[in-house]
Amino acid sequence: MKKILTIVGARPQFIKAAVISRCFKTKGLKEIILHTGQHFDKNMSDIFFTEMDIPKPDYNLNINGLTHGAMTGQMLEEIEKILLKEKPCMVLVYGDTNSTLAGSLAASKLHIPVAHVEAGLRSFNMEMPEEINRILTDKISNLLFCPSENPVKILKKEGITKGVYNTGDVMYDAILYYSSKAKEKSSILKDLNLKDDFILTTIHRQENTNNINCLKEITDSLNELSKNNTIVFPLHPRTKKILEKNNIKLNFETIEPIGYFDMIQLLKNCKFVISDSGGLQKEAYFFNKHCINIRKETEWIELVDIKQNHITGANKAKILETIKTISFGEFKKEIYGNGNAGEKIVDIISNFCLA
Repeated sequence: MKKILTIVGARPQFIKAAVISRCFKTKGLKEIILHTGQHFDKNMSDIFFTEMDIPKPDYNLNINGLTHGAMTGQMLEEIEKILLKEKPCMVLVYGDTNSTLAGSLAASKLHIPVAHVEAGLRSFNMEMPEEINRILTDKISNLLFCPSENPVKILKKEGITKGVYNTGDVMYDAILYYSSKAKEKSSILKDLNLKDDFILTTIHRQENTNNINCLKEITDSLNELSKNNTIVFPLHPRTKKILEKNNIKLNFETIEPIGYFDMIQLLKNCKFVISDSGGLQKEAYFFNKHCINIRKETEWIELVDIKQNHITGANKAKILETIKTISFGEFKKEIYGNGNAGEKIVDIISNFCLA
């Protein structure tokens, strides 16, 4: 039986992998899962595998907490060893992390085809490590699975047309599949005694956490909003350390990192979202929630066009002013397909490997 080697390492990849892994079970392909360990906190990693019924990883490299170069280099070396041992017919990577780049590089140097889920996204900000990872991965991928039409157009401008597919977004598949399960299994609304007027926020990107002026602008805006609003803030471990190190105070209680089911329930019931997470921007859209995007740009340009995604950067005045202008209402859903992206992707991979 031919093998697919799937490489994951971070929260959004676990969610996407859950969708694809279910679809692989219906095809004549064996999936081997390699977890790089990039997200090492149990609440950032293990809980996703448990509650989403993702098969236990066949390999866990436990590589984390290093600089970008050291992390990518160590991953590249260890992934290569496993590829030589397993000899898969294809390597499947997701998104734009160091795990993504290391996996695609290791495979391409061994002449193993690469499939990239969430291909073609661009922020056009080369200061972001993620931008470098996604561009390089797209350049060496054989199959490029785009979540919407805009990434297809971007790849075409870059001269990449072969093996490009607009499959829709596997994150939408995940939302549709897990939404009812989340309502049944999550108790976070009750545990936190939340009403439907709270603001959900996350901060984790280096452009905000490593720039103390940016971080203070964001936290000052949250403190201001907390005077009249409940703020629910699952605090990333690295962000927590930086806040403590720089003695940046929050005037409200934060919560520990949470699993996917809890996040779905918070998204369903919040008033709106303030975040620098690319994935959360889109997940907010799936639940008809506006997102205040505390970055200078976004990969999800189509969400800016429909005025769901509001780019403010790390600017307190702009954050607070933008919130005042939000016009609440539902958004169109056909941008990212109709919920069968996983089936399309696995069909294409199967035809490629079994041809």
